[in-house]
Amino acid sequence: MEAARLLSCEVGVKPACKALNVSRAGFYRTQTLKTIPSVEPYKRPSPPRALSCDERHGVLDILHAERFVDKAPYEVYATLLDEGQSHCSIRTMYRILDDNKEVKERRNQLSHPVYQKPELLATAPNQVWSWDITKLLGPVKWTYFYLYVIMDIFSRYVVGWMIAHAESAVLAEKLIGETCVKQNIQKGRLTIHADRGSSMKSKPVALLMSDLGVTKTHSRPYTSDDNPYSEAQFKTLKYRPDFPERFGCIEDSRSFCQDFFPWYNNEHRHTGIGLLTPEALHYGLAKDIQKARGEILRAAYELHPERFVKKVPEPPSVPEAAWINKPKMPGSEEKIH
Repeated sequence: MEAARLLSCEVGVKPACKALNVSRAGFYRTQTLKTIPSVEPYKRPSPPRALSCDERHGVLDILHAERFVDKAPYEVYATLLDEGQSHCSIRTMYRILDDNKEVKERRNQLSHPVYQKPELLATAPNQVWSWDITKLLGPVKWTYFYLYVIMDIFSRYVVGWMIAHAESAVLAEKLIGETCVKQNIQKGRLTIHADRGSSMKSKPVALLMSDLGVTKTHSRPYTSDDNPYSEAQFKTLKYRPDFPERFGCIEDSRSFCQDFFPWYNNEHRHTGIGLLTPEALHYGLAKDIQKARGEILRAAYELHPERFVKKVPEPPSVPEAAWINKPKMPGSEEKIH
């Protein structure tokens, strides 16, 4: 910039900057900065009524005292006032703390433990179950019936359900035990996943699973994504056209579920499992159904090939695995972009 300044005195700023390939904006900026004298920042004088240096240190010592170190200035001020002392205002306490870079949360804070994200994989039925409890509205406000549902995450098949007047660890234990017997679960073959409700984490349920040789896992607190299959199934239940706003009695809710779950397991074509019914995938009927579907689509193609532009149509594929929190592959985030 110095060379541009000297040359500009002879030929002008524009030719000088062009000859030396210098930005004119940068040239003017540097010249402006050189002409601005350095000015010390204005320091506000201390008012006569301000605390002296010793008084400020005294207040800081009080705030550092063991009985006040975890309290806000409001509490310190009120406590001292009740004890017959008045050293300064609440705002002055904050100023003193700010000058010493101590304006922050001073109370003891609850340290939340780090919960491990559950990562569960099922490649066949009866490897991983998900279970949860949802409330069904009763006849009047503040009355509920509790629906317990156990679902296989690979096939989406509801292996067990129950409705009760309350959420109970004893009832949950009974339902899990009976469902394991009905599905002929062998020890060491099954993982049951649930959220952190009181029934899910109860001692009776934990002891039962230990006796059955079943592994139990839990969602992280306040993380509904850790139990997506049960949440999605409850949504399907409550979005049915005939789902009532309220149930008149517990028998009504049981009657509704006695119709819903057979439909869900045996008739509902689930988009997550290749438009198969949960029953077909759970009991090994998927291959025969896929084969029959493929033959029908090939026949349709041979009859009207002009209607299929790219290739012979194929039935929707059936996933080979079901995950709860599938691990991200290294570099997967970069590939998204």
